Amino acid sequence: MRGAAAASAALMITGGLVAGAPAAAADTADKIGDHHRALLAEYQELFEGRTADEAAQNASGARTFSAPGPEDLPDEGVEPPVIDFVTLIVATSEGSTAEARQALEGFADITSEHEEIGYLRVNVAFDDVERVERVDAVTAIDVDELLPLPEVAPIDAQAASAVGQAPATAAQPAPGPDTPDANPYMPSGEIGAVDFREQHSDADGRGVRIGVLDTGVDPTHPALATTTTGDDKLVDWVNATDPTNLIDLLFDPSFVLMSDVSGPTFEHSGTEWTAPEGDWRFGRFTYAVAGSDDDSWGVLFDPEDGTVLVDLNQDRDLTDETPIGDFAGDRDVRYFGEDDPETPINEAHGFVATGMDTLDGMVHIGLDTNGHGTHVAGIAAGHGLFEGAMNGVAPGAEVVSSRACHDMGCSSAALTDGMVDLATEFDVDVINMSIGGTPSLNDGQSARALLYDRLIEETGVQMFISAGNSGAGLSTQGSPSDATDVISVGAAVSGETWLANYGAEVDYDHGVFGFSSRGPREDGGFKPQITAPGAAVSTLPTFMPGNPVPEAGYDLPPGYGMLNGTSMSSPQAAGGAALLLSKAGQEGVDVPPGDLRAALRTSAEFHPGWDAAEQGHGQMDVPAAWTLLNQGASVDAVDARAPVCTEQSDLLAEPGFGTGLYIRCLPGEGGIAAGETEEYEISLTRTSGVEGTQVYRLKIEGDDEGTFSAPRHVDLPKGEEVIVTVKASPEAAGVHNAVLKVDNPRTRALEQAVMLTAVTAEEGAVTTEGSLGRAVTEDVFVAVPAGTAAMTVDLSGVADDSRVRWRAFSPLGPLGESTTGQCYTNIDGDPCDPLSRTYTNPVPGIWHLVVETARSSPAAENPYRLEAELTAAP
Repeated sequence: MRGAAAASAALMITGGLVAGAPAAAADTADKIGDHHRALLAEYQELFEGRTADEAAQNASGARTFSAPGPEDLPDEGVEPPVIDFVTLIVATSEGSTAEARQALEGFADITSEHEEIGYLRVNVAFDDVERVERVDAVTAIDVDELLPLPEVAPIDAQAASAVGQAPATAAQPAPGPDTPDANPYMPSGEIGAVDFREQHSDADGRGVRIGVLDTGVDPTHPALATTTTGDDKLVDWVNATDPTNLIDLLFDPSFVLMSDVSGPTFEHSGTEWTAPEGDWRFGRFTYAVAGSDDDSWGVLFDPEDGTVLVDLNQDRDLTDETPIGDFAGDRDVRYFGEDDPETPINEAHGFVATGMDTLDGMVHIGLDTNGHGTHVAGIAAGHGLFEGAMNGVAPGAEVVSSRACHDMGCSSAALTDGMVDLATEFDVDVINMSIGGTPSLNDGQSARALLYDRLIEETGVQMFISAGNSGAGLSTQGSPSDATDVISVGAAVSGETWLANYGAEVDYDHGVFGFSSRGPREDGGFKPQITAPGAAVSTLPTFMPGNPVPEAGYDLPPGYGMLNGTSMSSPQAAGGAALLLSKAGQEGVDVPPGDLRAALRTSAEFHPGWDAAEQGHGQMDVPAAWTLLNQGASVDAVDARAPVCTEQSDLLAEPGFGTGLYIRCLPGEGGIAAGETEEYEISLTRTSGVEGTQVYRLKIEGDDEGTFSAPRHVDLPKGEEVIVTVKASPEAAGVHNAVLKVDNPRTRALEQAVMLTAVTAEEGAVTTEGSLGRAVTEDVFVAVPAGTAAMTVDLSGVADDSRVRWRAFSPLGPLGESTTGQCYTNIDGDPCDPLSRTYTNPVPGIWHLVVETARSSPAAENPYRLEAELTAAP
C-alpha cells in the first residue's frame, strides 16, 4: 500500500492539493472555508471507495521513497483499507466539547479528544461532512491535509549554480572546532544570546525543555547528545502521526503494517523466517542503507508486552535480536547498517522503534530521513557543534522530539496532535514548529489556529512558529503562525552572514530575507511579531553528507549543513525564549505566556528602512527582554477593532473589520488613492487592569513617510469601547505601513500594537525603473479593475550579467505566483520567461509585483525597468 501512497502523494503535490491551493470564495457562515472545502472535493474524487492501490492508478510522476509497497505486505491477514472517510480537525465552542461529541458519535468516529481546549479529531464519511458543520457546538473545521515541508535549500541556488557567483573579496574560512561561540555561521549573537549566556552563565537553557515538532531529530548526533551540565539533551523521541488519519495512512512511510504469525518458523513472501516461540505480529520495513544486503528489514511485534524485534543483521532470524526498549526510559537506539570507521560519514542510521495497538498491532520506526528537524534542534539547543565552542541558542536546554513530518510532508492532524501532546504530556516549557502552509485566508480563525491559541492559554506553553517562506508579497503570512497568540517569526539576515554562509557581498548590515512571509494578516492582524536570523550552519543527521553553499568556498563535514528559511529563524527565537525562562526559573520570576509576548514585542529592535509588515516589532533582543521580565512585564489587556477593506474582507469573522487597519481595495471601492486623506475609526477596549479610567499614550512607529496620524493620548475606562481616529494621507502609490502603539505608562511593557496598512496603486499602465543591489526587493502595485482580460508584465533594461526577476501576488491571499524554475534573467535553461509574462483574467484588485535581485548576481548594481499593461475585455 505504501507504494500506492507514494504515487497518490505525487498526484496531490502536482494537482494542487497541498496547502495553498486557491478556491472560490466561501460564505462567511461556512465553518470549513473555501480552502478546506476544495481539499474535500479533491479527496472525494481521488480516494472515495478506492483502496490506496486503486487510487494510485490515477497518479502520475510518482515519487520513490522508502516505504513498503503492496508486494511487501504480509501474505495473510492484511487487506489495503478502502478509503471511505476523511479526517477532520474540529474546534468546538467554549465548554461545548461534550455536546459536540454527543452529536457526532452517531455517525462519526472520534479518534482524539481534548475537552480542555475544545478539540475533536474525527473520521467521517465524505457525505457526512456537512452534518458535522451543522452541529451548533462546532466552531471551525479543518480538513486534514498534506503540508509540504518548507523549502530551506540556500536561496536562489539555481541562479548561483547556473553561471557562477561573483567571488567574495576574500576566501571564507569554514566553521569548525576553533569557531567561537559568537559567529556569523550560527548567528545567535545577533539576538543577544551569546552575550546573555556570558553574563548569566548558568542561564544557558538549563532547567528548560524545548519541544521540537518536526521531522524528528537524529538521536546519535554528538552536538545533540548532552546539555552543558552533561545531562541527556534529547530526553524523548515520540511520533505524532497516526495511521487512523487519512493523510498519515496514505503518506507516512514509517508505519510497519503487520499480520499474525507464530514462532518458531513462519513463511512470508516465499521466505522462511525464524522467530521466538509464541504468537507475534510481523511486517517488513523498507529502507535503503549503503552496504546492506537489501532494503527490507523484518520487524516482529508482540502487542501483549510491547516487545519489538528488528532483523538488523538481515539473516531472517529474529531469535538473535535484542528487544528494542523505550527511548525515554532506556535510551535505546538501534542502527540500520554498519558504520565504516575509515569514512567520515556515518553509514549506520540510528532509529527508535515504538509498538502501537493500532490496526491490531503495528510498529513505528522513528528516524529523521529529511534533516529538517535535526537542523532546527541544533539551532535551538545544539551544544558543542564541530566538537568545539560553537553552540545553538540554548545549549543547556533539553529537547523533546515529536515527529509529525517526513519526506513527503506533514499531516495537519499530526501537527495538531503533536502540539497538544507536547504541551500536555511531556513537560515542555516552549515549543518550536518550523512548519506551516499558505491558506487562501490567513485570518487566524482556522480550527488549528483557534486550538493553538487555546492550548497556549490552557497550558502556559508558548509556541514559536515560522512565519512562512512565501514572501516578499504583502499578506503572505503562513498558517498556523497566524494564530493570534503564537509568536510568528520572520527571517532576518546580516551582511556578515551573507558573506560567511553564502560568500555573497551585500550593501546593508541588516535586512529581511525576500522569502520571509510578510504581514499583515488578512484581518489586518499584527504578523509577524518578531524576526530572528534565518540562515544557519547547524546539525544534520550524521548519515547525511556535509551541505555548505558552494559559493561560500568551503566544505562541511557530514552531519552539518547550511539551510535558510523562517524554519531557521523560529528556533532562534524559541531558543532565546528558553534562555529567558532558564534565567527566570533561577530567579523565581513567574513568566506566563502573555508576559513573555509583551516583553519580546516591547524589547525587539525595530530597524529603520524595513516595514512592520516585514519585521514585525523587530529583531529579538534577549538581554533587553530579560530586563523587562525581571522588572515585571505584566500589562493590561487592550482589544483593538479596525476597518479592513480587501478583496476577501467580506469573509472575515466580522466582515469588514479585524484587529488592524488594512486598506487594499481599489479607489472608489473602499480603498484610498495617493493624494487623498481618509479617516478611520479604530476602537480600543481595555478589558483588564484597575477600575476607572487610565490615560494611555499613542505613538506611531515605522511611518517613515508620515502617512498616518493619530492623537497622542487616549483615556481608556475599563470595559468600555473608545474610538481613536487615525488619518491616512498617502502621497504616492505603494504600501504604507506603520504601527500604532497603545501604551500604559504605568506598566513597563507595551499593551497593544495595531498594525496600520494602506495600499495605493496607479490606475492603468504602470512603469517603474531603478537599480538594486544584491538580495534586495522592490515593490510595485498595480490597480486591476473588474473587466480586465489580461495583465502583461515586461522586464527590460537588465545588464548582461545581472540576475533580476519579478513575482506576482494577487489580491487573494498569501499564495504567490508559481513559476517553473527560479525565473531570474541571464540564466540559460530556465523554462520560465523572466522578461515577459501575461496573466489572463486577473482577479480584480490591487496586485503586488515584487522585483528581486539574486544574492548570486555578479553585478553589485542591477538596473531594471518593469512595465505592467492592462488589456480590457472586449
